[in-house]
Amino acid sequence: MKQFNAYWKNPIFSADFLSAIKKSRNQLLVFSALLAALAAILQSAGGFLPGVGFLISPFATLPVVVAACLSPTAGFFTYFLSIALLFVLQPSELFIFPFTTGLLGLAIGISIRLVKTRLPVILFSGIALFGGISFVAFVLNFPIIGPASNINTLLLMAILGFSLLYSFIWTEVSRYFLRRLFSILKFNK
Repeated sequence: MKQFNAYWKNPIFSADFLSAIKKSRNQLLVFSALLAALAAILQSAGGFLPGVGFLISPFATLPVVVAACLSPTAGFFTYFLSIALLFVLQPSELFIFPFTTGLLGLAIGISIRLVKTRLPVILFSGIALFGGISFVAFVLNFPIIGPASNINTLLLMAILGFSLLYSFIWTEVSRYFLRRLFSILKFNK
């Protein structure tokens, strides 16, 4: 039981892991722009490569997570620049990225940066994803979850459960990727 509690309550990274990243504003701006371009390309893969592209497009979350972990400002810049690039590249993805993939990346990255422990990170990003999916499905009436036209408790609970599970998976994927990326780039000496 101690290991279970420690898993959820201990920090995702050590205290000095993310604070060791010191970059100038110009470097952060350029790196954020590159991450935004990567996120837009990955998100638009579903439109450019039918079939296999839909397996690639969920990875658009990762560049936004990396940017938001570097700095919340860089995360927002990457998020909004990705939306602008998608407006040019693949306008049909503007229903999906701002409210699901991009929002999840922004929520995970900022909460890793500010909160640092797993459970609040997963809860915050899961609730953000739940809100985004619900907004697209029930307010914009975009068939993101299929032809479900009426809102019921079972459907909302299913969306919430999926959002929390998906958030958990992306939190762990992000943790693994950030450790690898920052060790390769020698940010944490």
